[in-house]
Formats: sequence, C-alpha cells, structure tokens
Amino acid sequence: MQTDSAPRPTLADVAAKAGVSASTASLAFSGSGPVSDATKARVLAAATDLGYAGPDPRARSLRQGRSGIVGVVLEERVRAAFLDPVKIQTLDGITEGIAPLGAGLLLLTDTGEAGGQAVGIESAPVDAVVLIGCSPRLAHSVEVLRRRGIPAVAIEGDTGEDIPEISIDNRNATRRGAEYLRELGHTRVSLVTLPLDAERTRGPLTAALERDSTTAVATERLAGARAVFPGATGRAAAASSIEEGLEAGRALLADTANRPTAIIAQSDLLAAGVIQAAEELGIAVPRELSVLGFDGIRVDGLQHDLTTLVQPSVAKGRAAGEAVVRMLAGESPGIRRLRQHPAHR
Repeated sequence: MQTDSAPRPTLADVAAKAGVSASTASLAFSGSGPVSDATKARVLAAATDLGYAGPDPRARSLRQGRSGIVGVVLEERVRAAFLDPVKIQTLDGITEGIAPLGAGLLLLTDTGEAGGQAVGIESAPVDAVVLIGCSPRLAHSVEVLRRRGIPAVAIEGDTGEDIPEISIDNRNATRRGAEYLRELGHTRVSLVTLPLDAERTRGPLTAALERDSTTAVATERLAGARAVFPGATGRAAAASSIEEGLEAGRALLADTANRPTAIIAQSDLLAAGVIQAAEELGIAVPRELSVLGFDGIRVDGLQHDLTTLVQPSVAKGRAAGEAVVRMLAGESPGIRRLRQHPAHR
C-alpha cells in the first residue's frame, strides 16, 4: 500500500513492469490503437499491481489544448432556469448531443446583474459555449465569446454568420396559433411577451419597446401574432414565469370594459400565470377567455388543459450539442432550423 509520501506510479513504471513500450501502454489504456487483448491484459494487470489508476485526465486535456468542458449560458439565475421545464429539456438535449466528446457541462449565467459575468463567461475554462434561453442580452454574450475566440452555438438567436444557430419558425408557429383563435371568433386579443430588452422592462407593450427589442424569439413570435391581429394590445414580462404571467394577466383583465376575449402568451409558464389571474377575477377559461401558450410543456398545478404550440426543446438542445462536436472537429455546422409543430394541443 502506498503512503502519502510515496511517489505515485507512472505510465512508464507500468510499461516497464509489463515489458512493453510507454506508447503501447498508453494505447492499452486508451483503447484507441492496435494492441492485442493479451498485451492489454498484461498492461492492466501491471497497473493493478502498482496501484496505477490511469493517465491523468488533466494532462490529457493540456496535451489536447482543451478543458473538457462545454459552457451553457442561461439568461437567468440557475434556480429560476431549473423551474422552467423547457430549459431542463434543452439541457438534456445538449448533454445527449455532446456525449461523443466525453465533456462536462458548466452552467453560466448572464443576468445583467453587477458581477454576473465576472466569474462566468468572461473567464470560464471552456472549449465551446451554447447560448440558450431567448436572452435579450445575447449580443453581449456573443461579444465576449468572440473576444475570447471561443466557438459558440446559439439556440434561438440571430448572432451573425460566424455563429451557428439552432432555431424553429417562431413567427409562422405563432401565426398559426393566432389564426386558430380567429377561427374561434376572437377579435379582442392581447399579448404577453417574453422579455424584449436587456433591462427586462415589465409593462405595457409600447411601439418603442417593440422597435428596440433585442430578443429575436420574442420579436418573431410578436410578428406572427400581429400578422393576424395587428392592433392587439399587450404586456411585456420580465421573465418566462408563472409569476410574471399572473401580473400581466391581472393588468390585461382588470379593465372590464376593454377586457380581451383571448390572450396569446409567448410561453406556457406565462400562459399559466394568465389563467391564474383569470381565476382570481372569476373569469371562466376557456368559456369566457381563451389562452394560448407556447412550448408544449405540462405545468404543475394547472387545472386547465392549456392550448399550446408544441416546440421540440430536447431536439433543439441535441442539435446544438451536435453542432459543438462538429465545430471542435474543425467542421462548420451552419444554421439549422428544426421543424416546429404548429398544431395546438
């Protein structure tokens, strides 16, 4: 048994004991070269006798010039992200996509708060980064990554030709949902959007806020709704959450004289909050108010079957992870648009 002061056995020690070269011993451990089963067994037996656990992964990373880590930038605090089933599904997909790398995921946040970036995207030891979350601060994250020279993939975001994008047709999907509401006879329709600007301004949906939007997803979904209901009023939320949907719903439904008969929310969590607001006011859903969401998730505690536009969150994450693998192999994956399922549920 080794003591703390005893020198650790090296690969060279294992090779000498097994009677092979150091390169053959290395290939026996990695399984990547033409080493016979008998030689591999002899090397592993020697390693066991010497108490050698295998090559140091840190040394391998240094030789490859990589950290073995893929960063994922979230637009909110990690706790808030883990409350959103869409984020969890997307992270699951990313993990599946990068599996061939044998890399780990490092979650980074870009909330815009003081110090939020200092220990994150600015200095994290990562090989590549996936930008996730319909973030209004996407341009800022992209600027940092370009400055550091780190490969990046964006899930839903117009980042320029040098950064691959994984997206769906948000505009057409929302338009189809709005057409469904029009077919039901609705004319007084309001909107609840995802955050539109870096400050996450919460409040009435003004022309200035729409014009200066820095969130591609919110802008595209807004355009799809306005293609059918050009004069729709609305509220901008500060986050995709039930709490934000509840606040927006209260504001939109408070005026009984101008109350909408349908509300299009840009996420299912926002839609769930709108439904809660309607219940508080004694408004029957869907008899007196139709609510349309976006995502296709199941919201815990929601008593109603939510009409929603289903998006392939896991597939989007997987495609982003696969793009990272190709980029680190020197390939150019390019822009990829996944098929959106416009049918409502």
